[in-house]
Amino acid sequence: MTVDGLVLCNEKVVRSTREENGNASSVGNVSVNVSQEIAHERANFPFVEGNAFTATLWVGLEGFHMTVNGRHETSFVYREKLEPWLVSGVKVTGGVDILSALARGLPVSENNDLVVDVEHLKAPLVTRKRLVMLIGIFSTGNNFERRMALRRSWMQYEAARSGDVAVRFFIGLHKNSQVNLELWKEALVYGDIQLMPFVDYYSLISLKTIAICIMGTKILPAKYIMKTDDDAFVRIDQVLTSLKEKPTNGLLYGRISFDSSPHRDRDSKWYISNEEWPHDAYPPWAHGPGYIISRDIAKFIVRGHQERDLKLFKLEDVAMGIWIEQFKNSGQEVHYMTDERFYNAGCETDYILAHYQSPRLVLCLWEKLQKEHQPACCE
Repeated sequence: MTVDGLVLCNEKVVRSTREENGNASSVGNVSVNVSQEIAHERANFPFVEGNAFTATLWVGLEGFHMTVNGRHETSFVYREKLEPWLVSGVKVTGGVDILSALARGLPVSENNDLVVDVEHLKAPLVTRKRLVMLIGIFSTGNNFERRMALRRSWMQYEAARSGDVAVRFFIGLHKNSQVNLELWKEALVYGDIQLMPFVDYYSLISLKTIAICIMGTKILPAKYIMKTDDDAFVRIDQVLTSLKEKPTNGLLYGRISFDSSPHRDRDSKWYISNEEWPHDAYPPWAHGPGYIISRDIAKFIVRGHQERDLKLFKLEDVAMGIWIEQFKNSGQEVHYMTDERFYNAGCETDYILAHYQSPRLVLCLWEKLQKEHQPACCE
């Protein structure tokens, strides 16, 4: 089993007893796991009493990983229902003296009095009776750095600054009250955060999708509603251009999966039991990093939620596909419009959407668009 492609416990190569005894003609390598006794005796164990070392604990999509002096040593899968943003502290115990500690990616805030362009980063007032598009971004309390990167990059598109398109972050509460306090301050400053009345758990994110639909039909009415993530770069201009050629009703536009099945492996993050979904296949759905629906579908979802006949499902992108199937079964026509330029696993040239982009890459992509006027990737 691997975690984010890395082995749970790194293998070591140790010298055989014959080599240790000086028999060069019979030198051999024995590959063993560090959990085995022989490995503890002869492996290049990363810790030596009295010697300093550098250990890095980092967070992946599937679990935690530990490197020592630059070498991967071990990985741990997240506990069931544990999401990385719920971790609020790291404790080091045992016979270790800490010389220094550096942390990155933890909840931070920004002194707004020192941000010279804060007014330019605030959400513009919405004056139109109906927007062309509402973009709802899934984010979490810890991801301040990601939100700032988006505010300084693709949220600066003219369509967003002029009020044709509104962009809002949808964020659940955090178990750490200090994070919630900083989040509330951020919301007051930038005016682009919609706080959700529940603690952020992966199994509840479908409720954020419904909230985006509610905002896009009742609060900031829009012709189209888009969902994306805070580690995605969206070319708003290209999205709007592409929508001009698409149907205005019954539309699902994005990178659509037409033939997929539930994950039945209990170790999978996307595990679905037979009780949750008894069928062998899902209806067509668009990958979660970015997709667009038309207003009539959003209204159907809101009405279904209010009347309590909307099937809730923990995988939000698949849930949207299930709801659109319900919409279709009610007698409405659905147009599934797939576009391979919605990249759900990175960036490719001529992208409309690039996923898994760090704040640094997001700002780099924006700079390339401003200088080169070409959708070229940074890595």
